Amino acid sequence: MESALKPFRVLAYVVGVMLLVLCVGMVLRYGFGEAAMSKIIAPIHGGLYMIYLIAVMNLGMKARWSWPYMAGVMLGGTVPFLSFYVERRVTQRVQGALAAAEA
Repeated sequence: MESALKPFRVLAYVVGVMLLVLCVGMVLRYGFGEAAMSKIIAPIHGGLYMIYLIAVMNLGMKARWSWPYMAGVMLGGTVPFLSFYVERRVTQRVQGALAAAEA
């Protein structure tokens, strides 16, 4: 499980930051008519989000999460700031499970 936790954590932060940058790009696009930033950031965020989904599946299968819980973690990359919260909660859960397995 530890081998799957690190990529998940990194991708959760990267996807969260890219989503915030995308939100700025959307404000620039629809508020000020500047579409260049969102045209660049949107596909990058989309690609990284797909990789995030794979990382969640990998961690979820190893941690034996339920499908609804895994879907909730996957949705963490769609709401600004939520991925940071989800990352912290998932890390605590996985580290708790690892500590319990060692004891």
